[in-house]
Amino acid sequence: MKIQSFFAPVREFFFPRGCALCGGTLTGREETLYGLCDPCRARLSFPAGDAGTAYCDRCGRPLISEMGRCLPCRGEGERLYERTAVVYPYSGKYRKLLGEYKFGRNTALGFFLAERLKEACAQLLAADSDAAAIGQGAQNSPLLVPIPPRPGKLRKTGWDQVEYLARLLKREGLPVYRCLRRLPSLSQKKLNREERLRNLRDRFVLTRPAPGAAVLFDDVITTGATLEACAGALKNGGTEKVYAACLFYD
Repeated sequence: MKIQSFFAPVREFFFPRGCALCGGTLTGREETLYGLCDPCRARLSFPAGDAGTAYCDRCGRPLISEMGRCLPCRGEGERLYERTAVVYPYSGKYRKLLGEYKFGRNTALGFFLAERLKEACAQLLAADSDAAAIGQGAQNSPLLVPIPPRPGKLRKTGWDQVEYLARLLKREGLPVYRCLRRLPSLSQKKLNREERLRNLRDRFVLTRPAPGAAVLFDDVITTGATLEACAGALKNGGTEKVYAACLFYD
C-alpha cells in the first residue's frame, strides 16, 4: 500500500482520470490512491455501521423488521453458508462505483473496495464468535476464498475484478486461499434463483485441499446461488463452516 500511495499522485498527474463518481480533480495521496475525492469517499461510508440498522444474516440486506432474516430468505430455508456481510446496495452511486471499477477497469478503486471487504469480514467477526479468528493467523481460522471467474472470462475481458481484490487483500496480510475452479455453465443473468441453483450444481470444483473454515468473497450477491454452489463444493471437500462477504447486493 505504501508504494502505491507514493506513486498514485504521479500516475494521476500524467494520466488523470478524476474522481470516479463526480469527475472532480484528485489531489493528495489518499484521493489519488483510491480514485475518489474526499467528499465522495465520505459519502461512501460503511453503512452496516449505522446505529439501529439490522441486516439479514443470509443475504446482508437491511431488515425492515427485527426477525433476523428478510422475508425472501425466510422462505428459502437454510443455506450452506452460515452468514453473509454485504457493504452497499447495487444502485445509484454504488452501481456507478462498481461499474467504473469492473467495466471501466479503474484499478485505483480496487484499493477502496478491498478495504470495504476487510470491513465486511470484520462485521462477520463481530456477529459470529466462530468467525472470530479471521485475519488473526490462528490455526483453523477461516481463509478468504475468492469466487473464481467464468471459464474464458480472462481471455474475453483481460482481467478478473475479484482476483484483483484478492491480490490486494493478500498484500495486506489477509489469508487469501484460492482453491476453487468454475466449470462451464449457462449465463446466470436471465435465470431465477432455482434455475441458477440448477445451472451451477456441481459447476465448482476444488483445486486444493478444502480449508477447515472459509469466507467466500465476491463483488455482487443477487440470489446467492453462486455462493451456495461454492459453499457446497467446500463442504463436500470437508470445510466445516462457510461464511460470505460481498461488496454489493442486487
